Amino acid sequence: MDRSSAIAHVILVAAVVVLAFPLYYAFVISTQSLDEVTSLPPKLAPSTHLFQNYADAWSRVGMGRLLLNSAIVALAVALGKIVISLLSAFAIVYFDFRGKQLIFWMIFVTLMLPVPVRIVSTYQVVSVLGWVDTYWGLTVPLMASATGTFLFRQYYRTIPDSLAEAAQLDGAGPLRFLWSILLPLSTANIAALFVILFVYGWNDYLWPLMVTNSQEMRTAVIGIDSLIPRTSQLPEWNVAMAAAMMVLLPPVAVIVAMQRWFVKGLIETEK
Repeated sequence: MDRSSAIAHVILVAAVVVLAFPLYYAFVISTQSLDEVTSLPPKLAPSTHLFQNYADAWSRVGMGRLLLNSAIVALAVALGKIVISLLSAFAIVYFDFRGKQLIFWMIFVTLMLPVPVRIVSTYQVVSVLGWVDTYWGLTVPLMASATGTFLFRQYYRTIPDSLAEAAQLDGAGPLRFLWSILLPLSTANIAALFVILFVYGWNDYLWPLMVTNSQEMRTAVIGIDSLIPRTSQLPEWNVAMAAAMMVLLPPVAVIVAMQRWFVKGLIETEK
């Protein structure tokens, strides 16, 4: 190994340690008692209270229902964004109509207007529709995705026009062309976008906090926050970290399971 490769490996290992240590320490805290958590110097080895802390975190906030709500929201938001992005990108690339470029740039400009900026007006619409404290209110306002539209548009523009012309000569209509040709070619891109959007929907905090009122409709991220008291009482960080570890596992599982497709989709998108 030459000197440059050795330096690169050292930097890589150091970066991994810096990124992984907070997760490791959070896991360590989730296995300790409160006295061990507050002791000085901090203990960096796992302790013996793992099952007790995780059981307490599960029972105190109803973690099973919270995880179910987060899964429903993350899946609905990810799938909804992908479907809408596919259709909008398909229309922009393969149909000629007046103002096509203007419409695309209007969609793209919405990247500068994230949910926190338009959250009050969005909440008013959801309230009028009667969607407060429902799955509709949790998911539908988050489904439009300018990022997904842009990524699919850029990918579709790399597909030769001769492919669409051949499909047209064979008698395939627009929807048949989309379903039978474009979708199979877009599998890697869809998988990569699904991972990103699933994690986004799972970790979203502000919108679920505003649009839900009952404990039954809360998401898992909000459940972690409810374990931290707003008074002078010392937080039970061991229980909170146990809840955080449980909330962390589903998106990590999705990333690990779809890692190959995720990397492949990002590479193909850059072509």
